[in-house]
Amino acid sequence: MKELTPREIVKQLDKYIIGQKKAKKSVAIALRNRYRRNKLDKEFQEEVKPKNIIMMGPTGVGKTEIARRLAKLVKAPFVKVEATKFTEVGYVGRDVESMIRDLLETSIRMVKNEKINKVYDRAEKLADKRIVEILVPSKKKNNYPNPLEAFFGNSANVDAEKEENEDKSDDIKYRRTEMKNKLKNGELEEETIEIEVEQNNNSTMEMFSGAGLEEFNINMSDVLGGIIPKQKKKRKMKIKEARKILASQEAQKLVDMDRIKEIAIKRVENNGIVFIDEIDKICDRGNKGGPDVSREGVQRDILPIIEGSTIVTKHGPVKTDHILFIAAGAFHVAKISDLIPEIQGRFPIRVELDSLTKENFEEILVKPQNALIKQYKLLLNTEGIDLKFQEDAIKEIAQTAYIINEQSENIGARRLHTILEELLEEVSFEAPEIGMQEIVITKKYVNDRLGEKANQKDLSKYIL
Repeated sequence: MKELTPREIVKQLDKYIIGQKKAKKSVAIALRNRYRRNKLDKEFQEEVKPKNIIMMGPTGVGKTEIARRLAKLVKAPFVKVEATKFTEVGYVGRDVESMIRDLLETSIRMVKNEKINKVYDRAEKLADKRIVEILVPSKKKNNYPNPLEAFFGNSANVDAEKEENEDKSDDIKYRRTEMKNKLKNGELEEETIEIEVEQNNNSTMEMFSGAGLEEFNINMSDVLGGIIPKQKKKRKMKIKEARKILASQEAQKLVDMDRIKEIAIKRVENNGIVFIDEIDKICDRGNKGGPDVSREGVQRDILPIIEGSTIVTKHGPVKTDHILFIAAGAFHVAKISDLIPEIQGRFPIRVELDSLTKENFEEILVKPQNALIKQYKLLLNTEGIDLKFQEDAIKEIAQTAYIINEQSENIGARRLHTILEELLEEVSFEAPEIGMQEIVITKKYVNDRLGEKANQKDLSKYIL
């Protein structure tokens, strides 16, 4: 994939996120610095540390979305963690290192899917071959009366030889060729066959480490390798469904899991992105004691991972020195200066995200590729309804969202989800009965459905 320039990265993020130019610019530079680092000499690469970012801003303004879209854009392993989960009362079990283990699991899935996609065409051909063999089986199966004959008995070799000769017989070869052609022409897709499917029994055990009980969940069949055969069960299904299962089985055999893990670890170490949300909630604002785990203690647990350390996982050790950490928080009560100095020093780039304006809401409704109005139009189009929004209706929806955010809790763009659900509730409910027709949402319709909601003030805050 071609490396994107900072300007191109911002342009791509603009397709999904409205406003927040400064935040987009910061993450674009951080991403481009990775590309620059890879161009340096091997010796100097280790010296260049990532410039971690901390984002400040109210909920619903795009903090998580910027990080998520950034990772998707460059196909980097990405994981989001809530800092508050490490401060829960009676918190035991998984520790802060679990964020890196989760990141590695994500990376393994990504690499495995890439490798499987490369060999899938070959796997489908092997699956078709297996289907043909099931439809036209050998006349005699190689069943050993005594298990030891499989290793030592001559009769086993004789049977195998006979079977091979029978497979090569003209009759079976002709029938299999005929069946192969029918399969290729799609004539047998609806036929039913019986196949063996491997049962995924996760016989796992947990391991104790110095940090406490860790969820290593080592699969016993992985440990014992091929000593214990995998359990199988027979299932009847249509050939078109069986092909998918058999192709998946064949693809699994064609990929090298050890190599996949090796690539995944390297990708995590050089391209991984960890998004730590609600970091303001672990600020120690002078609240000493209490039932919660010390907030400052959680910061000190996270610190070594951000600074750079080696985390032991069941797939191998992972170095965190060059993982990009993006932290975010509303920082309504706490300030960045309430974080311990060591953590502050590890997040050199600080970006303040703006609250959304009425104009931002208008753009969010229509501009992004996954804009909410586009989503509702497509959803209702499946029922034969052509949904249209007049321009003044869109302005009124945006105005309503802005006013409600000002009057009550400011939940940012998420307010639009609530408002559109209420606005289109009747249309969505009656859609199957309405049938094929055009429905136009006007400013009057918006006012009729949402007028009272926008004018209501939350009086509870003024009542003692």
